[in-house]
Amino acid sequence: MSHYLPLSRVARLVGQPRSEIQRLIHAGSLSTFDGMVDMNELLRVFPDIRWEDDGEFRRVQEIKEKAFGKRVYERALPDKEVLAERLFELGKEFAAAKTLLLHYHEVLSFMGDKLNDVADTGGVATLDAVTGLKQWLKRELNAAPKEAERAEALLAQESVMRIMSAQVTIQPSGHEFFVEGNDTLLEAALRAGIPLNYGCSNGNCGECKARLVSGQVKKVHPHDFVIREPDKANGAFLLCSYTAITDVVIEARVYGANDIPEQGITTKVKAVEMLGNGIAALHLTAPRSQRLRFLAGQHVTLSVDDAEGEYYVASCPCEDRHIEVHVRRDNRGFSRRIFDNPRKETPVRLEGPHGEFVMKLDSRRPVLFIAWEDGFAPIKSLIQHAMSLEIAEAMYLYWAADDVGHYQDNLCRAWADALDDFVYQPMQIASGAKAVAEAILAHHPDLQRVDIYAAGPSDFLDALYRGALLHGLSELGWHGEVI
Repeated sequence: MSHYLPLSRVARLVGQPRSEIQRLIHAGSLSTFDGMVDMNELLRVFPDIRWEDDGEFRRVQEIKEKAFGKRVYERALPDKEVLAERLFELGKEFAAAKTLLLHYHEVLSFMGDKLNDVADTGGVATLDAVTGLKQWLKRELNAAPKEAERAEALLAQESVMRIMSAQVTIQPSGHEFFVEGNDTLLEAALRAGIPLNYGCSNGNCGECKARLVSGQVKKVHPHDFVIREPDKANGAFLLCSYTAITDVVIEARVYGANDIPEQGITTKVKAVEMLGNGIAALHLTAPRSQRLRFLAGQHVTLSVDDAEGEYYVASCPCEDRHIEVHVRRDNRGFSRRIFDNPRKETPVRLEGPHGEFVMKLDSRRPVLFIAWEDGFAPIKSLIQHAMSLEIAEAMYLYWAADDVGHYQDNLCRAWADALDDFVYQPMQIASGAKAVAEAILAHHPDLQRVDIYAAGPSDFLDALYRGALLHGLSELGWHGEVI
């Protein structure tokens, strides 16, 4: 009997990004059935993977060995009631498998009796044939199946993974994420960078109402919002109040840039990180009850007292309450305030988000990220969002700046070192906008299956856009933001 695994769990098991698994599928190297991968096919394609050496087993062991075990357990392990229900669901599967094996045993015993009857009533040739068949069956049943040890380790690894986390698939968008620890479905989706609709996030407004298509969820937080009985019967529930017991499919709307309402939030300065002579990373923390809803690539208005400035968010929407912006030193009031008096805990008023320079969440094509000087801020946010969702087949980052302008060069090199499908190329702007554009495009003669996200001055974007079209880029693949 085949055992099928969803793609996201396959990626975790083999330690590869989901985009790499999809590449193998598109190349015909890995077969699927209804979007699932058969266990035997997985063992064939990844013959060198030793499941017991990594993944969830190691993660559980590390948790056990931590000196501050209680805090780690609370963060990483599911609630005890959720854990009990996941174990119960796994136990039901084990019981069903054991029942089926007992049934197979009874069938084999019955078949043995029937074969003996045939041998008793037949001649010598029949007796020899039946004896040979029984000996063959005995050998086959006693022989260890091919890859038995690795298959057993794989099944054990997947079982631990299913206890530790549950996979969620969103319809109709097709996005997937995992619910881990004590997260609700809403918290887990936002942590993965998926912009689901929500309002208060504490069960009062009903904005995060979704529909359960399949699987099992459990209420972990009370809510005051009243769901009508017909909606309940149709599977309606609140994402902020429920977690997943098993792998689930839900029906919920993934928001775009125009769907997110403008918000007014009073944040606090967590840190001011000087990145160079002229750039500072301002790290802000949103209040627990007012997390900023935004998409990677958008910008916000910040103000302290009467000083105000417009800045792109450089952090990922998946970073919970953390908001990072890059402030360039200039003579404007907000910039002077940050550079001259960078005090921790200073209240900073935030209005936003604004802008439509956002990621196409349904694209799985290679992506060129191109930044000009501090246009790196929105590009950084987009890259981190793409990483969190694993939606790009491959990523290329070109950052054009002067000598002091590659102010997070080490971070970009770390991405390139850590990811097989990430290429980073720092560039100098001394040669001019047109020359830089031509140098970038020279690396990509065919852009038919590529998306480009570029942030910089208008002359640079114009040169890049015209050149990219000549290299086959579709107009739908172009996303430019004038900085």
